[in-house]
Amino acid sequence: MSSETTTKTPEAAAVLPPGPASPKKRVPQGHRRLLTRRDRITLGLMAGVPTILHVALVWVTALASIALAFTSWDGIGFDSIKWVGLDNFQQLFGDNPQFWPAVQHNVIWFVVLILVPTPFGLFLAVQLDKKIRFSRVYQTALFLPVVVSLAVTGFVWQLVYNPDTGLINSLIGANKPGHYIDWIGDPHLNLWAILVAACWRHTGYMMILYLAGLKGVDPSLREASSLDGANEWQTFKNVIFPTLRPTNTVVLVVTIIEALRAFDLVFVFNKGAQGTELLSILITNNIIGESSRIGYGSAIAVVLLVISLVVIIPYLISTFRKERSA
Repeated sequence: MSSETTTKTPEAAAVLPPGPASPKKRVPQGHRRLLTRRDRITLGLMAGVPTILHVALVWVTALASIALAFTSWDGIGFDSIKWVGLDNFQQLFGDNPQFWPAVQHNVIWFVVLILVPTPFGLFLAVQLDKKIRFSRVYQTALFLPVVVSLAVTGFVWQLVYNPDTGLINSLIGANKPGHYIDWIGDPHLNLWAILVAACWRHTGYMMILYLAGLKGVDPSLREASSLDGANEWQTFKNVIFPTLRPTNTVVLVVTIIEALRAFDLVFVFNKGAQGTELLSILITNNIIGESSRIGYGSAIAVVLLVISLVVIIPYLISTFRKERSA
């Protein structure tokens, strides 16, 4: 027996026998940042600047207009602002001879837009949905008035209505001395003449909205209707049109908003004079007119805002309910 004796310590005994190397554990290095500091600054500016501008130009001005509706202010210095309570509204509803005609004209504007260009736009959308030849060309031509500025549209229709060299008077022979038809200056004609121009533009808008709605109709519904022996009109009335209910809601809201915010065409034609008064025209004339009455003009703006909210809030409520149910 050898005199050398190997003494095993507890540490040596704990050493594992040689074998395959155990897998090394990955040391966590922390969360890797996907965005650099420059990226975060850029995103902050892209989201923050529009938000600040929106709040400053929309919400602050709207709240300031509501507050000014209860004051009297000529716009010269903040020291001249005087609290008058409901006097502006009392004067507006009782003593302003232009207010109720302006409300009536806005209502007429809505009724004409919903009865004339809306059905015609639906008719054009149905025809274009049949995939006829050159449908893209027709869509572009019919939608072009919507793209053109309303001010430019007003100038174009001014040329059409010109008593001397206008297209309409030249066609009907009313451009001779003693036979003139003043489409813009006659209080009995000018509002309807402007509405023709508004309908010309609104038709293309309605056509695009309904065309988008028709593209979402399930083709199997048309096939099932044709298999049941329904003709084209019956298919549209009983199958297609009921599926356009969401589109009809959007069309109604858009038409009401268009009727309430009508301004450009009227201002270009005759600045809202001689029977073409609108609420938007009264607001402009009182705020930036010769005798600035910012408080009174703000009161008219508040009335227009309330009318708009009466229409918009139910639409938003119904939309949110549909999203929650879905």
